[in-house]
Amino acid sequence: MTVQNKKTIAHEPAPLPAPPAATENNEFSVVIVDDETPARELIRHYLQSYPCLRIAGEAANGFDAMKLIKEQNPHLLFLDIQMPKLTGFELLELLEVTPEIIFSTAFDQHALRAFELNAVDYLLKPYSKERFDQAIQKALAKITSGNDRRANLQALAQTAAAASDLLTRVAVKDRQQIHVIPIGEIACIEADGDYVKLHTAKGAFLKEKTMKYFDTCLPPQQFIRIHRSFIVNVDEVAKIELFEKEAYRVHLKNGDILRASSTGYKRLKELVRL
Repeated sequence: MTVQNKKTIAHEPAPLPAPPAATENNEFSVVIVDDETPARELIRHYLQSYPCLRIAGEAANGFDAMKLIKEQNPHLLFLDIQMPKLTGFELLELLEVTPEIIFSTAFDQHALRAFELNAVDYLLKPYSKERFDQAIQKALAKITSGNDRRANLQALAQTAAAASDLLTRVAVKDRQQIHVIPIGEIACIEADGDYVKLHTAKGAFLKEKTMKYFDTCLPPQQFIRIHRSFIVNVDEVAKIELFEKEAYRVHLKNGDILRASSTGYKRLKELVRL
């Protein structure tokens, strides 16, 4: 059984654009994303040693960065993690272009070890010119190697998700708009092919993630996997009823009706008092 109420669904993401080619003089474009002006200035200063790297733009928050990256399709992205509006992790999930990425962040070093296999490098603030040069040499080697950066970006986004703490919000893209949805506004999550569908009072939004990801990354005292196709916010449950042998219906406060397995029913009953 699927969610019965019909709601507006966010469009699926457009196909990823091709990676950018080098210019005739072997010049490569760079975008810098950091909310701290001194951090951006330092990167600009260090990049003066590399005439082959052209700064295509800078952004101080994730929303502006999304627009800039889409317009410029850069070869290389310097990315901070802790930023307003969108974090670096959330931005990473929404990218449609395929740059090589160097993290430039004060984020804890141990939490970033997982990125070493997929990101070009990470620069832990404060860092020296020598350390910066090491990262640039790695980046240039990857940019000129011709490797499939689409695969690298997807692997990096998955690694970022695995390294993150429990979710408090979810960033989704709907056409040209970015929505940051607090998890408390999600009534339920429904499997939908290679995507999941987040049902909220404002409509339903597609996210290119798995049910396993949300089952793992959402607070277990608030969200329960009641069926292979559904995760429910226990605060939104209005009623549970027996539907047929070993199967149940879960009525939500918004009127949606979900199917629950016997195992899912038992999990739900442990948290819901109706």
